[in-house]
Amino acid sequence: MNNPKTITIAASSKNPITVNRLGYGTMRLTGPGIYGEHHNRPEALQILKKAVERGVNFFDTADYYGEDVTNRLIAEALYPYPKDLVICTKVGGARKPDKSWIPFNTPENLRTSIENNLRTLKIDQVTLVHFRAMGNAMNFERSMEAMFAMQQEGKILHVGVSNVTRSELGAAMKMGEIATVENMYGHAQRTTHGEGHMVSNGGEEILDICEKNGIPLVPYFSLFLSAPKKDPRIAAIAKKYGVNEIQANIAWLLHRSPWILPIPGTSSLVHFEENMLAADIKLTEEDMQFLDKHPA
Repeated sequence: MNNPKTITIAASSKNPITVNRLGYGTMRLTGPGIYGEHHNRPEALQILKKAVERGVNFFDTADYYGEDVTNRLIAEALYPYPKDLVICTKVGGARKPDKSWIPFNTPENLRTSIENNLRTLKIDQVTLVHFRAMGNAMNFERSMEAMFAMQQEGKILHVGVSNVTRSELGAAMKMGEIATVENMYGHAQRTTHGEGHMVSNGGEEILDICEKNGIPLVPYFSLFLSAPKKDPRIAAIAKKYGVNEIQANIAWLLHRSPWILPIPGTSSLVHFEENMLAADIKLTEEDMQFLDKHPA
């Protein structure tokens, strides 16, 4: 099956970027509730350094992870950054002291977030920024206008979107070039999900648009296995190849479409190494048909 090792971001732009097709999501390098410091800071730094050693050159972060925890860890572990390293951050949200997630998406809010990311990551320009649409977001197009304005100013190289519907993605694409889309997606996350006051939009509903337009889909929360534990298909494939279910899920993402850029995250160095091995799993057409068919 077609499972390329690399993927190109903003392929039709003046500044295309090719990265290896297993990235790393840093969200788990924080405390409980994605808030505060990681319980083992030396291990968190070691994971980031090991990721670069293993060829990972796409890191997903946000200044509201922690807050600022993952950005500071990235800078401490990896600065000065390798030339081919892509740090992708997100704006549009913030955290309250009670660990709740709130929209932070006015033009002024977005500018504050970008400036904060530049400062904490020790960079002059963010290579890729996702605007995350949240449940009670203000005017989506107004927020996107602010993103493209900062791109024109040189603070952002490439603009992406996160947690978007088909209509929101279509609207954003009419306003400027969308480099990537980051939506919830995994074998168990192929539909729209509610998260308290937020709704997370799935990758399945926009994957065809991404494929048609050469836009990489970056799946988040891709390793949740709640559904496969009731549906034994992932477990069966894992047993067939002598791997765990997380690895089988990553392999499914890599084979599902060449336009998917998985970013499996973990707070364990052992689990990180296991996740990296998933790139070597070769699923067959029959495996994919088995995984995609409706369970009895």
